[in-house]
Amino acid sequence: MDLAFVTRLGLLMVRPGLLVAAAPPFGALYTPTPVKIGLSVVLGVVLAPLVSMPGEIGIAALTVILAREAAVGLALAMAVRVLMAGAELAGQLAGHQIGFAYAATIDPQTGARNNVVVALYSSLTLLTFLGVNGHHALLRALAESYQAMPIGLGHVDSSLAKTVASLLGFLFVFGTQVAAPIVIALIVTEVALGLVSRVAPSLHLMMLGLPIRVLAGLIALAAVIGVVPGMVSRLVVPALELAGRLAFGFR
Repeated sequence: MDLAFVTRLGLLMVRPGLLVAAAPPFGALYTPTPVKIGLSVVLGVVLAPLVSMPGEIGIAALTVILAREAAVGLALAMAVRVLMAGAELAGQLAGHQIGFAYAATIDPQTGARNNVVVALYSSLTLLTFLGVNGHHALLRALAESYQAMPIGLGHVDSSLAKTVASLLGFLFVFGTQVAAPIVIALIVTEVALGLVSRVAPSLHLMMLGLPIRVLAGLIALAAVIGVVPGMVSRLVVPALELAGRLAFGFR
């Protein structure tokens, strides 16, 4: 077997392989490993006519190219990961305020111990991403990345740190915006309970406080849950742009 052919084939699989492994629409903990491998191979074969391969590659250069290809694939996957992480942050903030932190379960999407609001927000975000064909846009970004960043040595751009900071800011802004209505409603509830306890000390608010807080949190959650898909659909394009800038930092 031609070793050069095997090397080039392996290089061709790295970028889509890391994208499939890290992006929830294609590969997650619940996705069987053979499915991830098969999808990576299919993507590599389909993209092969669009990819220009480098010439003779030494061992040292091959190591650098592999690392760069993996970094670009992971950077593209951040378009989805940042949306999912923002939804999980919102679920953690809202669920903790409601009191669901005591009823945490294993989330099948992440394998982490999360409350039900985290699972609700993350599932809704993923379904919205698929509903607006975000996975199609992600695959197009993967194909276009080979034109903007051909397989090769490349370099790390100075804008990489700024792009990472923008991604983190995007995550926290999205998470706090989604959780803010519930958190504010529960703060108002806590203040109201405190005032009632001062006016009527005979009421057992230590016993009634948790059910009232849970009821107020569920009402607020029901009122704002319909807004989340619209927020996610508006943020898909900015998230893809940030992921593209992050990948372009390895050009």
